[in-house]
Amino acid sequence: MAVLKYEEIAESLRARIAAGEIAPGGTIPSGRELAEQWEVSRATAIKAVDVLRNDGVVVAKQGTGFVVTDTPVARPAGARRAGSARILGGMPFLRVGEPDWAEPPARVAATLGLSPGVKALRRVRVLQLPDGTPNSCVEAWFPPEVAEVSPRLADTAPIAEGTTRYVRRQTGRGPAEGVDVTTVRGASETEAERLGVPEGTPVAVLLHTAYDEQGRPLVCEEGVTPSSLFEQVDTYAM
Repeated sequence: MAVLKYEEIAESLRARIAAGEIAPGGTIPSGRELAEQWEVSRATAIKAVDVLRNDGVVVAKQGTGFVVTDTPVARPAGARRAGSARILGGMPFLRVGEPDWAEPPARVAATLGLSPGVKALRRVRVLQLPDGTPNSCVEAWFPPEVAEVSPRLADTAPIAEGTTRYVRRQTGRGPAEGVDVTTVRGASETEAERLGVPEGTPVAVLLHTAYDEQGRPLVCEEGVTPSSLFEQVDTYAM
C-alpha cells in the first residue's frame, strides 16, 4: 500500500522525535514551514500534524504551536480498519507495571502459535476516559521472534514513532491483516482491580491479532471493557 504524503511527513516527524531531535516540550515545525520544506499544500501539512496530535504525540500550546508531549496515548484493542486507524487517534493510558516475559493465556498462546510453556513479551496498559476513570485494560503479547529483536518493547517509555512502525523497522514485517474476535464473560480479579469494578462484572473481551503478509502473528492484544462502556458500530453497504 502506497504511503500518502501526509503520512510520510508524520512518519518523518515521529522519527525525529524518537531520535531525540525534538525532545518533550520542544516545538515541531509549523504547518507553513512543513508545507515549504516538503513542497506540499498547507492542508496536507496540517493533516500530518493532525495525525500526531490525534495520536497524542504532540499537543497545541497557545502562542507556541504544537509541542511534543511525554503523555502516552494508545488505541483500544482492535478496530484498526484501513482508512481509519491513523486518523481516529487514541486515549490517554497508564502503563501497568513493567513489560515482562510470561506464559500467555491458552487462547492467546494458540493464536500466536506458541507451544505450552513458551513465554511471550507482555505489555499492559489501562486506557482512560476524559475524567481519568478506566475505560478498558489491554494486555499486548508479542511472540519471541518479534520481541527479541525489538528491545524497546521491553521499556516502559512510550515509543514515539508508534509500536507498529518500530516493529516494522526492527523486523522488516508489518501488519497486513487484522482479526478481531469479541466475546463476553465476567471480569477476573485482576481485571476488576484494573478497571475499578466488582469481580465478575460483565465485560466485553476483544482479542485483536495482527498478521504480516505471510500470515505470521506480530502481536495479540486482549482488550477488556466493562459492558456499560463497550459499544461497537459497523457501517457497511447494503
